[in-house]
Amino acid sequence: MLSDHGGVQLAHTEQSPVRQVYKRVVIATVVLVTTVLIVYFDRNGYRDNNGGELSLLDATYYATVSLSTTGYGDIVPVTPSARLVNILFITPLRVLFLLILIGTTLEALTARSREEFRVRRWRSSVRQHVVVCGYGTKGRSAIRALIAAGTDKEHIVVVDPSPAAIDEANSVGLTGIVGDAGRADVLRRTSIEKARAVVVAANRDDTAVLITLTVRQLSPTVPITASVREEENASLLRQSGADSVITSSSTSGRLLGLATDAPRVVAAVEDLLTAGHGLDLAQRAVTSAEVGMGARQLRDVVLSVTRGGRTLRFDDPAIGTLQSEDVLVVVRSNG
Repeated sequence: MLSDHGGVQLAHTEQSPVRQVYKRVVIATVVLVTTVLIVYFDRNGYRDNNGGELSLLDATYYATVSLSTTGYGDIVPVTPSARLVNILFITPLRVLFLLILIGTTLEALTARSREEFRVRRWRSSVRQHVVVCGYGTKGRSAIRALIAAGTDKEHIVVVDPSPAAIDEANSVGLTGIVGDAGRADVLRRTSIEKARAVVVAANRDDTAVLITLTVRQLSPTVPITASVREEENASLLRQSGADSVITSSSTSGRLLGLATDAPRVVAAVEDLLTAGHGLDLAQRAVTSAEVGMGARQLRDVVLSVTRGGRTLRFDDPAIGTLQSEDVLVVVRSNG
């Protein structure tokens, strides 16, 4: 059964129960020892009904029964100074001791409420995020590329039917949702209507098609990038609403073939696809200073120009000079 926060798991660090108990035991011990010392150093202000001066054992006994609110009354403060010390120091220590003792219960009772509050706050603030459907090899690689390109982890939401996969995503700082991304109710939990992009990285092509159809039904305009294993299914993904389709098997096959006769070409392709160092592929708008210039005059190497919904290759004479609405795909150096 889903919890009230709809299966959304936000990334956070949580201490182990053993560590939490150990921490509380240490604090409780410090409070007890402090109380014992206060009573012992002011032992002349206390009276033992059995007679005699208070010993360290008597002080420990009084501190124990006082902090636990048992209060047998056999040892009592009798001087004004001792009573003042009880009011100003021992009573606050008693309250602190009790809070420590019941802290584990309070933690268990409030943990769910705190998590539900965090989820509600996340839902109210999340927007312009990327939804990644599938946290397998392809999904993790896509997330690494997003982060390398500048997307914050807080703006990435992972959907996967495996609780273990979502736990792994949480461990690296990502928000996760356990569920089938092909179901509309699961995708609604991602606030998909406010997302800036969706990545479909399913392990099966038929699953990728179903997810794409569901995403497009819920958000008609969000850009969808999908991965398929077989090239023959790429057209089906596009018909389902995917804006970009990556064919993993054919792409890998082409790289394997190139590696046989042109290994340097493969090395260059890997460099282009690895963001953050060497050469990077990037998409950007034309700057005001570049308007009116030729594509070959730019410092970045221009691979294509998109104008009016039409993509032109770098060598297409129809490009002419760059216009303000043009979008470029360029190769830039990080050196």
